[in-house]
Amino acid sequence: MDPDSGVRSGAPLTPQVKAGAGRYLRRAALAIPGVIFAGLAYAYLSLPDVRPLKTTNPSSTAFIDLRAREAKAKGQPPRRVQRWVGYNHISPELKRAVLVAEDAAFWDHEGVDLEQLQESLETDWARGRLLRGGSTITQQLAKNLYLSPSKNPLRKLRELIIARRLEAELKKSRILELYLNEIEWGDGIYGVEAAARTYFHKSAGELDSSEAALLAAAIINPRLLNPARPTPRLIRRQQLILRRMGAVVPPQESAQLER
Repeated sequence: MDPDSGVRSGAPLTPQVKAGAGRYLRRAALAIPGVIFAGLAYAYLSLPDVRPLKTTNPSSTAFIDLRAREAKAKGQPPRRVQRWVGYNHISPELKRAVLVAEDAAFWDHEGVDLEQLQESLETDWARGRLLRGGSTITQQLAKNLYLSPSKNPLRKLRELIIARRLEAELKKSRILELYLNEIEWGDGIYGVEAAARTYFHKSAGELDSSEAALLAAAIINPRLLNPARPTPRLIRRQQLILRRMGAVVPPQESAQLER
């Protein structure tokens, strides 16, 4: 007997209660596919058109705009140092180093590395939260161009779909060119040309293997890891990348914009 309600705790449910519960569960089961379909439809229909990237370099990105809003919220002027450079004017050593650090299977996958994604999901599931990235260069580009850095599952779904669209519409070399010109490489520093001139006082095409590996090693946390003043952690990552660079070949075809 429950002393508060006066109802015996072990009393069986009445047929009316059982029937009501059954109807509720059936309705919930029927509603779930509809909710999932609506979410998928929204994610697909609200996706950006990536085709202009074939012939046009983006004037800004969602990530750059986010940093600008963060600076304004602190009462600071947004800082943006960026200079676009074509694919064929970027050091092959830098391309190789970034592929080693961020996406060694870049040349083989179609935007999503399924093995890496599965490993990432299994790690997140074991920890009970979304932590590990497991994102390819194409996925990172999709996020930087159009999305937020949140861990929202719907945002991740949009990222995966946009990545597949980028791979369907653009050459691999164009995807890598966009990525290397847009990623953050320090506070207000975007793209490899700005990074090369800021940290090494030379163009992106002049970077040697050691400098390239140092820049690639900093991508994981560009606001904390400064290639001009490398920490022991950054140097360890640089040396690891240098040892692996010989096994990775960057896309060879031209990324010249189609006119």
